[in-house]
Amino acid sequence: EERLVESGGGSVQAGESLRLSCTTSGFTFGALEVGWYRQPPGKECEPILTIKPYGRIYYEDRRVALTGRFAISRDNAANMVYLTMNNLQPEDTAVYICAADSTLYGWCSSSWRYRGQGTQVRVSS
Repeated sequence: EERLVESGGGSVQAGESLRLSCTTSGFTFGALEVGWYRQPPGKECEPILTIKPYGRIYYEDRRVALTGRFAISRDNAANMVYLTMNNLQPEDTAVYICAADSTLYGWCSSSWRYRGQGTQVRVSS
């Protein structure tokens, strides 16, 4: 079975950091683009960051680019993609989702080729 698996979520205090991981089962990231998205409670899915196969990064959320709090990275040898989140704030509370496809367009989609189940992040003040 081919699937994405996220891990690393949890409950933290404001100002703390988390690193989320995304890996695969049954396939490898290879030439796929990989993105992180999030869905806050009661809100729509939001794109955060996308990383291309050879490391080019797209800041899908302008706030991320402006604050520099989030970073995406990939280790192709280890078949891992990470989302490092610093100085977390209560508004960052969401389910964080990893998705992969040959091309990602910077918005949430119901037709991603691969999508993880999500990992919950809760930030308290």
